[in-house]
Amino acid sequence: MQNWFHIFPKNTGLSLYLWIIFCLLPFYFIFRSSSFMEIIIGILMIVLFFASYRLSFIKQGWTVYVSVGIEMAISIGMTLYFGYAYFSLFLAFFIGNIRNKAGFISLYVVHLVTTIAAITIGFFIDIQLFYSQLPFIIITLIGVILLPFNMYNRNKREKLEDELEDANERISELLIVEERQRIARDLHDTLGQKLSLIGLKSDLAGKLVEKDPDKAKSEINDIHQTARTALMEVRELVSTMKSVKWKDEIIRVKQVLEAAQMEFIIEGTFPQIPLLIEHVVSMCMREAITNMVKHSKATLCRIHVEQNLNGTKILIHDNGIGEINDEDLLKGNGIKGMKERLGFINGTLEIDTKSGKGTTLIIRVPEIANRL
Repeated sequence: MQNWFHIFPKNTGLSLYLWIIFCLLPFYFIFRSSSFMEIIIGILMIVLFFASYRLSFIKQGWTVYVSVGIEMAISIGMTLYFGYAYFSLFLAFFIGNIRNKAGFISLYVVHLVTTIAAITIGFFIDIQLFYSQLPFIIITLIGVILLPFNMYNRNKREKLEDELEDANERISELLIVEERQRIARDLHDTLGQKLSLIGLKSDLAGKLVEKDPDKAKSEINDIHQTARTALMEVRELVSTMKSVKWKDEIIRVKQVLEAAQMEFIIEGTFPQIPLLIEHVVSMCMREAITNMVKHSKATLCRIHVEQNLNGTKILIHDNGIGEINDEDLLKGNGIKGMKERLGFINGTLEIDTKSGKGTTLIIRVPEIANRL
């Protein structure tokens, strides 16, 4: 429904000034009568019509139909008694604003039938008066026929547009939240790997500072370089959200595993896949290696890559303790972030652990994602 103050209909194709004329015209038709009593009755009918018309916009339920019924009765009375048929346009506009389909059709049919009947009877009562305004009466009948459907469809479209706008706003909010979470995951993965490397090298430097000062100095230089690299990556991540490539990530993995004194074996060739998929898989591998260094106590890391008709599969295996009891690891940012990333590209993550035989992370990306 329109707001209560919309006495003059909007978006109907008719000028506001024309609606004002329709409001003033009834007084002209009334004052044409010579009887004082007829003038008083006519003015009361006009005041009652606009009062009821205004209440129609602020009432709800059955009272709306009562108001419309009063307006129809006044419109018929003005048509038959004073030859003024143009209140029917106000009613046509209001009926077009009724959202209930059954109510709209019922009022539309009743209003159309009563208007045509009143104008037809009016021609028999005063044919000269009605014949003199025949073009305007025809336009009024066309308005009574078309205006309700025009307003009904317009309001329906506006409602759908509003719902679409609300949905778009909600999507925008969700995208902002998702982007924040993605940035948080990227920062966690990037800083987590580098800080782990710095921690490992610091421990190693501490052990070598007395035994092999030159080697310790080299490790300290590596720590310094790693810190600078981490700072640079964070700046790139925040400013440009630079994608991570597989080849670059393999180089970082070798550095981390070398610092952790773990043997590294890679089997297979990484396939040509879209940049988005490559970024997601590379970040997952980064997180897996970081967790491996922190928790597995392994001495060997093997990455096996294979591709078939079903998609791409990557196995990341270590020969560590093979037991994952750390709830923070299972439910924290690490594993959870990997699953969320892979879920974005319809990928999956499986964890296979065997006590004393290590842990295997299985990353699967379906073929349909590789074609995105």
